Amino acid sequence: MENTEKKAFIPSDFKNSQNARWCPGCGDHAILNVLHKAMAELGVPPHMTAVISGIGCSSRLPYYMNTYGMHTIHGRAAAIATGVKTANPELTVWQISGDGDGLAIGGNHFIHSVRRNVNINILILNNKIYGLTKGQYSPTSERGTVSKSSPYGTVEDPFIPAELCFGARGNFFARSFDMALDITKEVMVAAARHQGASVVEILQNCVIFNDGIHAYFADKEKRADHTIFLRHGEKMLFGKNKEKGLVQDGFGLKAVTVGEDGYTIDDVLVHDAHAKEIYLQQQLALMDGHDLPLALGVIRDYDTLVYDQEVQRQTDDIHQKKGFTSLRDMILRTHETWEIK
Repeated sequence: MENTEKKAFIPSDFKNSQNARWCPGCGDHAILNVLHKAMAELGVPPHMTAVISGIGCSSRLPYYMNTYGMHTIHGRAAAIATGVKTANPELTVWQISGDGDGLAIGGNHFIHSVRRNVNINILILNNKIYGLTKGQYSPTSERGTVSKSSPYGTVEDPFIPAELCFGARGNFFARSFDMALDITKEVMVAAARHQGASVVEILQNCVIFNDGIHAYFADKEKRADHTIFLRHGEKMLFGKNKEKGLVQDGFGLKAVTVGEDGYTIDDVLVHDAHAKEIYLQQQLALMDGHDLPLALGVIRDYDTLVYDQEVQRQTDDIHQKKGFTSLRDMILRTHETWEIK
């Protein structure tokens, strides 16, 4: 059931009196502030909002919200968020996880909450390192990363959160980074308005253990050429003057300069976030900012059946057919009881 309460909210309505205890310069500060703003724009009252987290630096976030919140156990945020949403579908539920909490120990819960299409908003704050436990490599750390748990460099390839989401049959995926405040708010709002599991990867800097890990595309001088902001129905253009674009190149994509080598604006692809087929969306999500620009914004936003809504529909249907009004009533009517003498 949709919330029908109409009231204008401001960001401070979702902020409590606690001082955020993250390192100065941590990207979590910006993400928290943007989340307050996104919630105000959505207009869902604080008492109809729940923020669930696991363990990690990012998972402290519920302490700084004037909403319902649970700081749970390592890797179990998705499982608990699923339970909260299924038990009370009227709540808007946000899950806050880091790359370790969400994709390592919590990886199994992540893929199944996405597969089930539970109507929760999953924010993966990706700094490619374990920050709270002091600098071990994470499942998103690049091959060769030197860390406290890999002093000679990692010898494994990382997860790409978008690829994991698509592999789990995800229907919503978006990406931003901690310094792109407007984009981050836009994708958070879109995620909350999407019906079903929404995954937002927010690339975030850890100033202590992985400082500058996203500088290649986050730096202001490089950002325009190394990233592309996608909006549904708009041309896929990037560059400081929007002089570059993405075109189809066989079964792949190619970055070109409009007006050179025979390419015109008509050749540049138009973004379709609502397409059922994932092929082009997946190619966009896997671009890494080197040969092709890193994709930001809402990459996929497709509507299909939603888990908690289907559970409620099924429950209502069984109530109507069987006449059950409570668990005790169900047990008594089915006569599946016995006495121990």
